[in-house]
Order: sequence, then structure tokens, then C-alpha cells
Amino acid sequence: MQIILLGYMASGKSTIGKQVSKKLCMNFIDLDDYISERENMSVSEIFKIKGEIYFRRIENTYLQEILSFEEGFVLSLGGGTPCYANNMELINSSKAKSIYIKASIKTLVTRIIEEKSKRPLVANLENEKITEFVAKHLFERRFFYEQASITLNTDNKTLDEILLELENKLD
Repeated sequence: MQIILLGYMASGKSTIGKQVSKKLCMNFIDLDDYISERENMSVSEIFKIKGEIYFRRIENTYLQEILSFEEGFVLSLGGGTPCYANNMELINSSKAKSIYIKASIKTLVTRIIEEKSKRPLVANLENEKITEFVAKHLFERRFFYEQASITLNTDNKTLDEILLELENKLD
């Protein structure tokens, strides 16, 4: 089985992905970490040195590479991955199950503010501006996220409840 988790930053893709991969005894792959490893620099450095266009091109290349793997995996995408190139088309035409990890703007903003320093897109924004930023981004990206084969709403749920619901939806 191959599982792809997509959704906005701080939606819980990595947290959920690591738990699901443990439970199913499969490899967990974070696409941003995979890219960093292959390119020998962080995603922030790639953006700064080579630019977003370069990043989006290699992101698509590495996504295709991972989708060609024969073994099972749980893949966590970057928040923007589904929105560029033909990435959603690739995902939906693969044998993987795509899952939109959905959270409300309020939930996302709360989580983002808690870990703001680790989020280059918002690190320099004042907290009051983050809600507007997230709402605008989510509006632009929702079209792509909603193309996933499964939607999993994580608002007001514990990790255990989310994992149980996901398990039921995968059966």
C-alpha cells in the first residue's frame, strides 16, 4: 500500500504520517526531507539560492521518483506540492491513496504560531497577519487538496481518534 498525505502546513501530515507508517510497518518519507537529502541543502537554502521555480521542478521530479517505488510507503507532501506542475494528476493516477489532512483556519493558525520559527513562509509575519495569510493560501490551494481520494478532518480530535478514523477509511 502507498499512502500520500497532503494538506496545508501544520495540518499534521508529518505527525500522522509517522504514526501510520509505524502502525503499518512501512517507510515514512517526508518529501521536503527527501529533496533536502538529494540536493544536499535545506528547502529554505534551495529557495534562497536556486529559487522557487527550480524547487518546484525538482519537487515534481522527486515526487515522480517516489511514486515509482514498488514497496509501500507513507509520503508526506509539502503544503504547496499538490498545487504545482501536474503533481495532483501524478498522485491521482498512481496506485497510492491520497489523503487530504484537513484542518480549519483557526486550528492551522494556532499551530503555526506555536512553531512559527520553523516555518519560513510565516516566520517574519506578525501574528495578526498569519490568519489572513493562511486564509488566502488555503482558498487558493483547496481546489487541489480536495482532489484527494480521502478527506480526513482533524479539528478537535486527538491523534488516536484521527488514526482510528484513517484506518477505517483505508479499509
